[in-house]
Amino acid sequence: MGSTKRQIDTYSLSIDESHPQYVSAIGRGAAILRCFEHGERHLGNREIARRTGLPKATVSRLTYTLSCLGLLSYSQAREKYALGTAVLTLAHCFLRGNEVLEIARPLMRELAESTRAAVMLGEAERGRMVLLDIVEGDPSFELNLAPGARVPHGSTALGRADLAARPQPVFDRLMHELERECEPGYFPRLKAGILRAREDCRHYGFCFSMGDWNPDVFAVGVPLVSADGDRVLALNCSGRVSLMTRERILDEIGPRLVALRDRVLAVTGGRF
Repeated sequence: MGSTKRQIDTYSLSIDESHPQYVSAIGRGAAILRCFEHGERHLGNREIARRTGLPKATVSRLTYTLSCLGLLSYSQAREKYALGTAVLTLAHCFLRGNEVLEIARPLMRELAESTRAAVMLGEAERGRMVLLDIVEGDPSFELNLAPGARVPHGSTALGRADLAARPQPVFDRLMHELERECEPGYFPRLKAGILRAREDCRHYGFCFSMGDWNPDVFAVGVPLVSADGDRVLALNCSGRVSLMTRERILDEIGPRLVALRDRVLAVTGGRF
């Protein structure tokens, strides 16, 4: 899995709003921006208030402020808001400022094309894995995912690889949060897959998701941990069941994904 100099203990699905350093106005503004995560182009204050649980008057002040800053754009014809261009500027700065993406992408493309699979790089964010990059090597079997897309944490190889890298106290906290989010009766199955993934990472260096998220897709994942232990990313390789057999993952694709991860760590020095 790669070693860390200290344990990673800063990640949590929950937010401690009682912390003296927490600025609630910024948190509320971020909650409004997150309302657009599910693909809606325009939302009104009433819908935003319903989704965030904030008073409509508060939402009105915050959406106005966010529009002044360019983070939202107001349509007078619709009387609704859309994400503003400043959001794209921030995303561009984020991508440009991540050397690991530039280093990983050609290696990801090489693996994707040779395996006829999709290779992804992701990072955990509020109970999901956010794709930082994806390269698809099989035009006839596209996953319809793009950078910025969010996929499940517990059922994907990408998310399981992230969870496999977490020290026990953090892992236990994350599992508790996942249990709270799960539909009744589903968590035991999800937990079993995650625990198996942690054991697989210890044994093989990588973990699996064999149709657990998408029944047509088998996948393998590996964690990518920074040298100082502050940041955990994950890589995975996903493809159609007919190509991504368990035997092929064990003998070929898993070891190649580990080698890709190790190459990224070597080139970056684990600084990302």
